[in-house]
Amino acid sequence: MTTHPGDSPPTEGLPLWRQIRQSLMDDIDHGRFRPGDRLPTEFELAGRFQVNRHTVRRALAEMEKEGLLRVEQGRGTFVHEAVLSYSLGRQTRFTANLKSAGRDPGHQLLSSWIELADDAMAKTLDISPGDPVTVIETLGSADGRPISLALEYLSALRFPDFAKAYAEDGGMTASFRRFGIETYERKWTRVQARLPQGTEAELLKLPRNRPLLVTEGLDVDSAGRPIGYGVSRFASDRVQLFVES
Repeated sequence: MTTHPGDSPPTEGLPLWRQIRQSLMDDIDHGRFRPGDRLPTEFELAGRFQVNRHTVRRALAEMEKEGLLRVEQGRGTFVHEAVLSYSLGRQTRFTANLKSAGRDPGHQLLSSWIELADDAMAKTLDISPGDPVTVIETLGSADGRPISLALEYLSALRFPDFAKAYAEDGGMTASFRRFGIETYERKWTRVQARLPQGTEAELLKLPRNRPLLVTEGLDVDSAGRPIGYGVSRFASDRVQLFVES
């Protein structure tokens, strides 16, 4: 088994998978694998440790359970980074939250469409039932890794062509400025947890048994008038929600 100067002492009495775990932990502790790095494949690790792939798989699975590694479908196994603390307060802003945490924020407009407001949506947005509502679906990332899927619902009469504005400006705050809204606040937020549905796991690159943190929130302008109702789904192993009083 491969070792390096300064590594933990050999533990020949332990099962092979535990020895592999220790060796990989030494690699992480000594910076040979850094947070965010992708590990070699199971085949490559089996060759390094001269064991079968089942033994390597057991070691990796245990490290994933401990939160030391993360597995992305179709991409491989990675050293886990620090969890992002995402603030929910009067001014909840995706870009500002990530920049304050030293992360590089990214937005991708996945789709947009118009639907008619039902009674519940009309009451939430303070519009009439049957009024057109613009729905925008976006994928948010931190340092190039997907962390959130969001749906934003807005009055299409008050904010015509908002999806086009978002595509050009790359963010909600900049897009609202086009309509004379320089600042806005979160009136309320509701939080729950559930398992991924539909394509959520695929888009967020999560196992289907990994729960999502789901927030619903209503933003209002300076006069207290609703401007947008949003539903965001966060990868729970990458984000923790911090509620400001």
